[in-house]
Amino acid sequence: MKMELIATATFGLEAVVKREIQNLGFKILKTEDGKITYVGDERTLVKSNLWLRTADRVLIKMAEFKALEFEDLFQQTKAIGWASFIPEDGNFIVSGTSVKSKLHSVPACQSVVEKAIIEKLKETYPVDRFSKSGAIYAIKVTILKDRVTITLDTSGAGLHKRGYRVKDVKAPMKETLASALIQLSFFKPGRFLIDPCSGSGTLPIEAAMIARNIAPGLNRKFACEDWDLIDKDLWKEERKLAYEAIDYSDFTPIQAFDIDPDAVEAAKENAIEAGVDDLIIFKTMDMAKALEKIPQGVKSGIIVTNPPYGERIGEKEAIEKIYAAYNKFFKSHPTWSLFLITTDKELEEKAMGRPADRRRKLYNGRLETCYYQFHGEKTDENPNR
Repeated sequence: MKMELIATATFGLEAVVKREIQNLGFKILKTEDGKITYVGDERTLVKSNLWLRTADRVLIKMAEFKALEFEDLFQQTKAIGWASFIPEDGNFIVSGTSVKSKLHSVPACQSVVEKAIIEKLKETYPVDRFSKSGAIYAIKVTILKDRVTITLDTSGAGLHKRGYRVKDVKAPMKETLASALIQLSFFKPGRFLIDPCSGSGTLPIEAAMIARNIAPGLNRKFACEDWDLIDKDLWKEERKLAYEAIDYSDFTPIQAFDIDPDAVEAAKENAIEAGVDDLIIFKTMDMAKALEKIPQGVKSGIIVTNPPYGERIGEKEAIEKIYAAYNKFFKSHPTWSLFLITTDKELEEKAMGRPADRRRKLYNGRLETCYYQFHGEKTDENPNR
């Protein structure tokens, strides 16, 4: 069955998600704020959930139309072939949003959509009342400037839920964002990568999963696995191919440091669960000392990190020490590159004494941040920086 699919994306990461979809061989239809629409079939849907590292969810686009009245919303929703997706016992749940639209009452819109779906399903299933005892079908009606988009969520839990986070620390970074930061750093297997403030290990673990070519959704379930729409053998086949695609070659170990021993222990356990503990060296160490431990023979490398933002009491002094350490390090290591995400808008002058080569506005949870990219001088080891 040919379908239009939507990969939702955190604001600022649309280009990264688009590139991932293209690398999987799928045709992009359009890119908008927060979402990339592309075309595919059931296999596309399975591979998208298994392999997309930076998308938040994979949705089926059921319809898109203009609606100024509730009757428009009802009739257009009822025109969708719902029985092709939802069985008689399907537990369909409707949620919604409405922005700058005539139909501004979200509860009313949800109610109209649900009634339309019920009336359509009754044309196929001869029942007075649907039990909703089966698999979950999460339907969302999104109205923006009177334009309605109705989608069906195939992922269930967000795609950042890889399943390896068995231990956590305060303010962890989403796995999808961490993977995007790694991809934007020009990291490739064999390059020397350090995270001096690794916390529970999300950045180094995502880097190691990329190096080993581990599908991020390999060890979790998705909502659409319980649907009749997709043959169970298709899931088995794609999972088997994903396991066969894992690269067990030896790589230059990723180095991860944190001053908090509890965070380091959590990171180690998470790395074991992710199957990449042999690719990462975890140590409890102050980041300034960690930078001093870099082998002299390494001509160039990458630092990718998510340091404290100085939002809490006592963190401001700590972050100033981190900036001073970076300033000192990069003066003596001009071929190294720094990729750092923070809420601090004065980082360029304080940490590096020069403007960043690139900046990208991103959201880490609800915090507006900037991903600063300082490229080192080109070398034979680092032709792309």
